[in-house]
Amino acid sequence: MPKLVIVNQAGEETEVEAIVGRTVMETIRDAGFDEMLALCGGCCSCATCHVQVDASFADKLPAISADEDDLLDSADSRGETSRLSCQLPITDALDGLRVTIVPE
Repeated sequence: MPKLVIVNQAGEETEVEAIVGRTVMETIRDAGFDEMLALCGGCCSCATCHVQVDASFADKLPAISADEDDLLDSADSRGETSRLSCQLPITDALDGLRVTIVPE
């Protein structure tokens, strides 16, 4: 089972187990991180699951879609490694992925 390292908005790191086939957003939410709002429930329509991902995993993530790119453009704190965690399915290749929950 892959493990993710989640960095909350206070900078505290927590390692959690992730289930292949679920998304990074579901993993973070189900691990009890209340700061992961995920208001649309994973429909790629709100950007409230915005995270910064470890750049070393960029080639292991799916390409960013036009919808995700547009939503991230509306985020004040978009960075080079910004992604919507609802658009990142868990695979074995993501074992060790470090994601930081972006402040609203």
